Amino acid sequence: MQIVINPTDGVPIYMQIVNQVKYLVASGRLAAGEEIPPMRVLAEQLVINPNTVARAYLELERAGIVTKRHGSGTYVSETPSPLSRREKFKVLSQRVDTLLVEAGHLDIGLDEVVELVRERHESIHAESKK
Repeated sequence: MQIVINPTDGVPIYMQIVNQVKYLVASGRLAAGEEIPPMRVLAEQLVINPNTVARAYLELERAGIVTKRHGSGTYVSETPSPLSRREKFKVLSQRVDTLLVEAGHLDIGLDEVVELVRERHESIHAESKK
C-alpha cells in the first residue's frame, strides 16, 4: 500500500491517510480482505506518530472501509465497498481540485485540461484493448 503524505497541504495527516485508503479501495487497488500495514509499520514508513495512523484507521473502521481482527491485523472490509457513489465522487473531486489548482499554477486553462483528460482517457482505453 503506497501512501504519500504532504505536511504542507493543509489537510490533517490522518485525513490524508483516510482519503488515500478510500481511494485505493474505491479504485480496486486494495481488494476486499486484503491486509493493510500495521499501524506502527505505516507510521515508521511515513515517519509520523503512530497515534496519527491509529486515528486514521479508527476513522476508516467507523466508515466501514476496514475491519480489525483482534490479534490478526486490519483488513479491507469483505462486504462490497461501503463507498457510495457520492463518496467515490468526493474522492475524485479532491483529486480534480488538486489537478485544477496545479493547472492554474502552470497557467493552463480549463479547456486545455479537459482536452488533456480526453486524450489520456482515449490513450488508456486504446492500450487496454490491445
